[in-house]
Amino acid sequence: MSQNVLPPFDPLDYENIARNVVAALLERPLSPLPPAEPFGGAGIYGIYYAGQFHAYRQVASPPGDWPIYVGKAVPPGGRRGEGNATEGLGQPLFRRLQEHADSIRAATNLTLADFTCRHLTVQPVWIGLAENVLIRRFRPVWNTVMDGFGNHPPGRGRLAMRRPRWDIIHPGRAWAERLTARETPEQILRQVAEHLAGGVDN
Repeated sequence: MSQNVLPPFDPLDYENIARNVVAALLERPLSPLPPAEPFGGAGIYGIYYAGQFHAYRQVASPPGDWPIYVGKAVPPGGRRGEGNATEGLGQPLFRRLQEHADSIRAATNLTLADFTCRHLTVQPVWIGLAENVLIRRFRPVWNTVMDGFGNHPPGRGRLAMRRPRWDIIHPGRAWAERLTARETPEQILRQVAEHLAGGVDN
């Protein structure tokens, strides 16, 4: 009778290293969005919501149990693993969190004080893997069914692009108002409800 033999655990396997990076991020204390003090380096982050917007009631949590969005900040050269997590890389992680705070400030139906974040500077070679693990684990609503939160303004000649779903639900960013909305808020919020019902408690 044959037996299934599991491969031995390898702590240096890329997936296991990425999970360790994610665990380190989740152990970080919550901080305001954006963080009060600038810091150097590239890395990963999670953004948490504790407000009253009805669509997010299942993930709204002052302790920061479930991120509404996760992301990464990798500077030019960081993808090649150059340097360490802070040395010579500037402040890409801090700047990215500032950009997200600006987007939330611009939204007419969100309040920045309802958001917090966790952030972790990481050796650039592991950043992408760790972000993938975060997205697979939490399936954050702003990473999945409601795309566009992390978008930058499109270049000239690209105004025929569709308006991101995030901006349909949270209007206010001037550049997004110039794009065409091809879905209704009701259509998007219905998919958000289905997504959260199937993903948060499983």
